[in-house]
Amino acid sequence: MEIEGKLAIVTGVSKGIGYQVVTQLLEKGVKVAGWGRSHPDLYHDNFTFFPCDVSRESSVEEAYKSTKEKYGKEIHILINNAGYGQASPIDEMKSEDWEKMFQTNVHGIYYATKRIVPHMKKMEEGHVVNISSIAGLNGLANFSAYCATKHAVRGISHSLYMELRDFGIKVSTIYPGSTQTQFFDDIDGMESSENMMRPEDVATTIVQMLETHPNFFIADVECRPLQPKGKKK
Repeated sequence: MEIEGKLAIVTGVSKGIGYQVVTQLLEKGVKVAGWGRSHPDLYHDNFTFFPCDVSRESSVEEAYKSTKEKYGKEIHILINNAGYGQASPIDEMKSEDWEKMFQTNVHGIYYATKRIVPHMKKMEEGHVVNISSIAGLNGLANFSAYCATKHAVRGISHSLYMELRDFGIKVSTIYPGSTQTQFFDDIDGMESSENMMRPEDVATTIVQMLETHPNFFIADVECRPLQPKGKKK
C-alpha cells in the first residue's frame, strides 16, 4: 500500500530494529507513534514518543489513549517489535525471567493488537507486523523460554491473519537471525558482532513488506546473516 501520510505505531523504539524501522518510515513520509520504555535519540516533526512498557496492559492502554489524542483513531500500521530475552537452562531459570519474557514478547502483542485492530476493521485496511525470531522456528539450548515466546508469536500471527484477511488487513511475521543489537548485552557469553545482520537491513525488509500491493501480502520472512562466523581466511 502507499504508506506516505499513514500513521504507524512501533513498539520498542529506543534502539535496534525498532529504532531503524522508525527512521526509515519517517523517510517515507509516515507519521510514527513510538512506544517504548526510554526515549530514543530521535526528534522529527512526524515522530512522537509515548512512554510504554508493553508487558503491562495499563501502560499500553495509556500509550494508546495518548496516541489517539495526538493522531486520532486511523492507525494504519502496527509493528510489534518490543522484546526481551534471557538465557538459562530451564532448571536454573528464575521464574521472574520466564514470566517477564512471556509478558513482554507474547502478552505485549495481545495488549497492543486488541486495541488497534477494531479501527483497522472499520477502515478495512491495515498492516500488523510481528517481530519473531529464528528462535520462533527452531529450538535453542538454554533459550527454552525465549523460544517458547517466539513460537507463540508465530502462532498468534498465523491465526490473526486468518481472522483479519477478509477485512483487508495484512498480518506479517519476520524471523531475524542474529542481529547487531543490544539484545546480547545481558546474556553471558554472547555479544554482538559485525558478522551478525545489521538492524537497518532487517528494518528495510519490514518497510518493503508494508509497501506491497493491497491484494498481496507476505506472511513470513526468514532472514539470516550470510556468514555468521565471518569470511574464511
